[in-house]
Amino acid sequence: MLASRDVRSLKPKQLDALREVANIGAGHAATALSTMTGQPIMINVPTISIARLDEVPGHVVEHPEDAVAVILLRMLGDLTGRSILVFPEHTACRLAELMLRRPRGSSPTITLLEESALKECGNILSGAYLNALADFMHLMLLPSPPLLAVDMASAVLTSAFLQFGDGHDVVFCVESEFQMRDDGDALRGYFLLLPDSVSLQRILQAINLA
Repeated sequence: MLASRDVRSLKPKQLDALREVANIGAGHAATALSTMTGQPIMINVPTISIARLDEVPGHVVEHPEDAVAVILLRMLGDLTGRSILVFPEHTACRLAELMLRRPRGSSPTITLLEESALKECGNILSGAYLNALADFMHLMLLPSPPLLAVDMASAVLTSAFLQFGDGHDVVFCVESEFQMRDDGDALRGYFLLLPDSVSLQRILQAINLA
């Protein structure tokens, strides 16, 4: 079994393999979101990093007290664990407006309608990333129905809330930027993959580390 410090020492070639998987997933997600929203959307993957779960709030927000929207799905099938989408609250509101085809500023808060739109967005994005990983590894992966929480980053990005490990588990963190061609918006969010220990080994084997 590899320690988390070993996993976080991936060689550039191995990180490039993970980045390519993320880029493929982002391309599929952009196509699906463009269809759903009725406007061209591109998703860039600026960075991919590896962190411990208890370090994640510092990666995605400036202050742990900042509000975020978290869309959580369980990863089922040949690999198991969690997949999580994290957006600053204002970004989540804008994504909900796009999904609902509403004008900018029409969803200043997340109500039941916005929640439904964000869960659908979570299905699209997580499904695209997981499908790309499944194709890369020649495995079957299925996402569970999504759960949504809006709270301080320090509250929702914890092992207690996620019911996952002890905070020291390895997280693959994909920073993604959504670019809307029609209105020039650039929105940033994060796709987090938290495989359990057995699934982590299988992922590492697939990139020739283990």
